[in-house]
Amino acid sequence: MISKRTQEMTSFIVMDVLERAQELEREGARIIHLEVGEPDFDTPACVKEAACKALEDGFTHYTHSLGLYELREAICEHYQKHYQVSVDPGQVIVTSGSSPAIFLVFSALLEKQDEVIISDPHYACYPNFIRFVDGKLITIPVYEEDGFQFRPEVIRQKITAQTRAVFINSPSNPTGNLLSADRMRQIAALTKCEQCPYIVSDEIYHGLVYEGKAHSILEFSDHAFVLNGFSKQFAMTGLRLGYVIAPKAFIRPMQKLQQNFFISANAMVQQAGIAALKYAGEDVARMQKIYNERRRFMIRRLKELGFGITVEPTGAFYVFANARHVSGDSYKLAFDILEKAHVGVSPGIDFGENGEGYLRFSYANSLENIEEGMHRLEGYLNDRS
Repeated sequence: MISKRTQEMTSFIVMDVLERAQELEREGARIIHLEVGEPDFDTPACVKEAACKALEDGFTHYTHSLGLYELREAICEHYQKHYQVSVDPGQVIVTSGSSPAIFLVFSALLEKQDEVIISDPHYACYPNFIRFVDGKLITIPVYEEDGFQFRPEVIRQKITAQTRAVFINSPSNPTGNLLSADRMRQIAALTKCEQCPYIVSDEIYHGLVYEGKAHSILEFSDHAFVLNGFSKQFAMTGLRLGYVIAPKAFIRPMQKLQQNFFISANAMVQQAGIAALKYAGEDVARMQKIYNERRRFMIRRLKELGFGITVEPTGAFYVFANARHVSGDSYKLAFDILEKAHVGVSPGIDFGENGEGYLRFSYANSLENIEEGMHRLEGYLNDRS
């Protein structure tokens, strides 16, 4: 008999869109992929060279369960350089991507029915991590006119004796918006006491910011967990390397989880991660510049096509556009666009009930393809009207 928790797990609709798109491609269609949140750039040469050298040098065995000390030290240096915060290497656990890091955090943090506050919309997979370890989801709607930012006073109203964490994500998936420093400071103020909820901050899109500045929660609070990784900023999605920075009291409990479920992250890839942090700065700057060109083009074209973008996104590689003038059913609309225009987009409902009526567009594709995608979308809308 299949477990109840597995049966109740929702699918990741973005992947459903992608898989249908792949079926159409096998039938001969040319699909413009604006649904997938994956960099289209090649992994920086210094990273690939470090990985190959590590393989040749015999880095093919288990590492320390917390990760290579040299990598953890490099992560601490990265946070000191970019955010002026001091992190001890003993507070870092290296994982095979940021998803295992999320699993470690909530497994160590939550008892049955403990509450986690998250925004709505939110990254589609967050609820499943929380529910899988018997946590309870408390969603707070965030709105387009407010740049999809948390309102700290609403968080305050939702905190109860059962609240164990407030989950933030800046720059955000799906919206591409940033939490301001002032709002982060106010949220941190709600979690100062020992009995207060922790903040869990997903910082995976740091390094991909085009206006303003992304702030780490560690600038405002040490009562916090940071989730981060190498997939987005360094175009290393397939290499599966992430990490969590945690309060020291949680390291040993999470280390035991790591030892039992994952043992350690890939040794060769950890060496590549050191190279990414130390030598890939110019590559990141180049990718960032190109992303920004795509962002500006996509926002302009979507607005010309009538989509609502009240506060322009300034981070990650997403535009979360209001499509309610076209349809109130984002799921049907996304698949209809795929079937008729051969453009893959993500339905807003995948990211929470408050995302209904929106579509997420990814500009992690070439400007040429984005231009073609917008042209096809324009034809689709004209035919529909």
